[in-house]
Amino acid sequence: MARTKGLDLIEVSPTAIPPVCRIGDYGRLKYEQSKKDKEARKKQRNWELREVKLRPKIDVHDYEVKAKMAERLLLDGGKVKVTIMFRGREITYTAFGKRLLDRVAKDLENVATLEREAKLEGKNMFLILAPRATPLGPPKFVHLKTDTAHHEIETVDHHDDHETETEEQGGTDAVETIGGASA
Repeated sequence: MARTKGLDLIEVSPTAIPPVCRIGDYGRLKYEQSKKDKEARKKQRNWELREVKLRPKIDVHDYEVKAKMAERLLLDGGKVKVTIMFRGREITYTAFGKRLLDRVAKDLENVATLEREAKLEGKNMFLILAPRATPLGPPKFVHLKTDTAHHEIETVDHHDDHETETEEQGGTDAVETIGGASA
């Protein structure tokens, strides 16, 4: 029948008894299958795991910088592994590390879900955060740049006022113009 119609006999299920076949264009079948495979690959998310490393005695500003980096990575669509590295006797204070990881998870809960709880492996403690499909609220650390033009205008006006006052007093002193105060 396939030869009379000018088509191919395509074996659909060779292991069935009797084997299942159909009549059709084999080239077209291969083309449609490749399109389906390509579509499936396009919809598949490739999760990239990035790592942010902290220390147990981290300063507030350093913590904010690291949290901002983790938040940006999560907003870009990748998973983040937050690691705390213990050195020497710091390993005896794993409670500090656990509290720090819990703080990171709480600070990033708007944009991330906790995929793996804090776990100690050797001298490192880590947790894994995955990005939320829909954020619960605005990011805590990554902000748009604020308008600083108003601040710059005030600074320039204040500087001009200071120069006018010193000129009225009878000239300028080199130390005053450089440092703003006399020696």
